[in-house]
Amino acid sequence: MLLFAQALKSSLRQSCLFPQVECGMVATELASSHGPATAAVAAHLPLAVAPPSVHRAQGWPRIPARLMCEGKTFTKDDVFTNIPTFTELEELVEKAAVPEDILLAWVEHRGNSNQAAYVLMKWTLLVLKTKGKLKDLRVDPRIHDLLDTVSQQVSSVWNSNLVSCLQALWMMGIPATDSTLTSVQTEVLWRVRRLTYKQLSYLADWGAYRKGKQDEAIVNAAIKQLELRWTEIADAKTVCALIARGPRMPSSLMDRLEDKALELAEGFSAQDIRKVCVSLATQSRRSVPLLRALSYHLLQKPPYEFTTPLIMDMAFAYGKLNFNHTQVFQRMASELLPRVPELITADVMRFSKSLAFLKWLNIPLFEAFAEHYTANSREYTILQLCNLLMAFARLNFQPSKEEVFFNKVHSALEESLSSLEPFLQTDVVWALCVLQQSKPHYLIPLTQESHVKKLSEGSAIRVENYLLKLFHIAATLHLEHPGCSDSDTGSSLPDPPVQANISPMQRILRDTLQSLVGERTNAIRTGVNTVYGWTVDGELTVDSDNKPVDLSSARGDEALPVGVRRVAFLALEFPNFCAKSKDLLGRFVMRKRHLQLAGYIIVEVPYYEWLELKTDWQKLSYLKDKMGKAVAEDMAK
Repeated sequence: MLLFAQALKSSLRQSCLFPQVECGMVATELASSHGPATAAVAAHLPLAVAPPSVHRAQGWPRIPARLMCEGKTFTKDDVFTNIPTFTELEELVEKAAVPEDILLAWVEHRGNSNQAAYVLMKWTLLVLKTKGKLKDLRVDPRIHDLLDTVSQQVSSVWNSNLVSCLQALWMMGIPATDSTLTSVQTEVLWRVRRLTYKQLSYLADWGAYRKGKQDEAIVNAAIKQLELRWTEIADAKTVCALIARGPRMPSSLMDRLEDKALELAEGFSAQDIRKVCVSLATQSRRSVPLLRALSYHLLQKPPYEFTTPLIMDMAFAYGKLNFNHTQVFQRMASELLPRVPELITADVMRFSKSLAFLKWLNIPLFEAFAEHYTANSREYTILQLCNLLMAFARLNFQPSKEEVFFNKVHSALEESLSSLEPFLQTDVVWALCVLQQSKPHYLIPLTQESHVKKLSEGSAIRVENYLLKLFHIAATLHLEHPGCSDSDTGSSLPDPPVQANISPMQRILRDTLQSLVGERTNAIRTGVNTVYGWTVDGELTVDSDNKPVDLSSARGDEALPVGVRRVAFLALEFPNFCAKSKDLLGRFVMRKRHLQLAGYIIVEVPYYEWLELKTDWQKLSYLKDKMGKAVAEDMAK
């Protein structure tokens, strides 16, 4: 035991790893854990390592026992003793009103490399604030002196100043070959693990679109560190800045940033919410929980924060992500309605288009849009007018002063319609068909073979969609302008596309219609693709007593025997309606009109009625009742 004590004594003398108190704790633990013999060894330890209970130097103050487990109470003097004070140079830089004042202060007082980095950053910001040109001013010899000073001792520059200095060099457009830029870049890469998450986010944000090899290395290193340390992020501004740079971020980091945004959503300003939502929209990241949280907090903002740019961008984001939030839409509409007369034409077009994507119709607001066009028609470009018409058509909105509105529309289209790009021309004419504002000379050129060929380019889905629109345009010409169509009109069109997929509601409806006719299966046809480009879920021919008649071989455009009527059953599902409404979208209103003109008696089966029917018997009774009422209304006309 004596040999062990001597060896321990010798090793502790040579060690410099433990301070006196810590070594005393080691000796105490040895004494308590090894009994009296070890306690005796502790008693012979030298002053440097013996615990206070064993040996205390004369004049040492007694340390309370609780100091080992309780935190130290710091006085005001303790806290602020080591904080550096501003030098005269830094005070002058802070007070500078123009960039020249900063350079004069540097020449007069000069400083070390850390101060040079600070001065360079402040000078750059002040040049931008006063709308100066950095590239022209960087040739000043005083700027070169600043750069040289930074480069000489870059390792002594504080982290915050180093990151800001790199930003300043980026903004100044310093060439990649410049020695100062190279040394700063190298130092930033060397220190990247020691930077705070805010400094890392600044690098990722500022350098997002830098093309230099070293710049990309810095950004990638910063993003990697953020991915490892994402839990440290604790403020909304950083989250917003990083989400805005989403295309450069790994998908895993974006998922975590969305979680952070959800956690910090309460602290977001209206502009933060706008920034995050627009970023999510441009990246097509539809995070429903985050969008709901941001929408809730947006509703709590005061009216003055609902600026027109914010409303426009939020409508774009919601439309792009197909996210509906009625309360937010109502708030935006109420805030925007009084400002409509002062809006520029682009804003009217943007907002109406976004609401059309969302299938949300606010009649007072759209009336204001129509009046805005009527009053400012000369300021609208043809593209803005086209988008406005397509928005109106999608929602089947008819202005109350439609004659005045459409007179101006036709006046503008007469001059420009034929010169439009083929796809846009088709969209606009199709929209006029929905709004019942088409004219034969709009329609006939689009049914010609030369126009059909122009629409055959692109993806298969796009070609099919535009082919259907051409069928609808040809149907409008044939059914709504019968005296203006000739025998060749529409002959260049191929057969209508066949509906490939059917919904569960359509499938159940078609099965129920088969049960409706019983054994007379030839009296009913389901999934009928008409020559007008519309699909009918069920086509049934009935006599004057509403009894099914076997005419399964008769086509939809053929004449029927006297007293026989053709009934079309149409499933109207949730996506066929405007949001929070029982009003059909324009496309489905036009379908009903075309089929009625083609001789069908229409039986509409809306989803909100069909879903209430639980048994097959209820569904059969419902269809019989609906058909009887439809036939009775037709006979009463």
